[in-house]
Amino acid sequence: MTAPTLSTGIAVLGVAGRMGRALVEAIQDSPEAVLAGATVREGSPFIGADAGVMAGVGSTGVEVTATLDESCDVIIDFTSVEALAANLELATRLDRPIVIGTTGLSDEQKALLNEAARRIPIVFAPNMSVGVNVLIDIVGRVASLLGDTYDVEIIETHHRFKKDAPSGTALRLGEAAADALGRSLAECAVYGREGHTGERTVREIGFETVRGGDVVGDHTVLFAGLGERVELTHKASSRLTFATGAVKAAVWLAKKPPGLYDMRDVLGLSGE
Repeated sequence: MTAPTLSTGIAVLGVAGRMGRALVEAIQDSPEAVLAGATVREGSPFIGADAGVMAGVGSTGVEVTATLDESCDVIIDFTSVEALAANLELATRLDRPIVIGTTGLSDEQKALLNEAARRIPIVFAPNMSVGVNVLIDIVGRVASLLGDTYDVEIIETHHRFKKDAPSGTALRLGEAAADALGRSLAECAVYGREGHTGERTVREIGFETVRGGDVVGDHTVLFAGLGERVELTHKASSRLTFATGAVKAAVWLAKKPPGLYDMRDVLGLSGE
């Protein structure tokens, strides 16, 4: 007889938000995970509610709280850059792995991630979508094959509520192309163009940002040569895509030693 598979108990921080609710749904849909905690800010009207009912997926028996205890195996955080330090401190204090999908981190906040990763396992990725992470892998390969004779431009579109630009995913796509071409993105990135800019340089990687409506997330990497162009595009139609990837990452992370990982590690694309 095959032994039953134990589910990973996942706690969701900021469960009242759009991503928080999607995460509850993704956990409910996963045969490898179970909701083990759900938090909101102190004073929230959702405190005491059933997390599943609030997310629209039916009762889970998990009450929404303002604090988290040791009852979970892994924590998922898609809240905000402002809450990152406190959430890392929480995960470290509870000695629990944490999956972080918040974008727009400063260099100082990235340093906090590296410091915490010495003590606990962390998955940090600007995009948890399986498709996007496969795209990142493909972009590096295509850039390497096409070389410097093709101009690289990245166009991204998101909903009107997104606070950072370009998106973390767009930047990661730019890094993949730059790395494959032997460039430093910090030195060759051009963010938007206006006025008399002169001719485009060979080494620059351009970014264009569009914000409007309720677009979940579209990303296109354009390789433009003389006489032809190659376009690689990913379009997300539901936040459940990101939530499902984050749950996959949480289940994977529960068995890992301290360290800083990304979705390439989770999906086996890192070559390690």
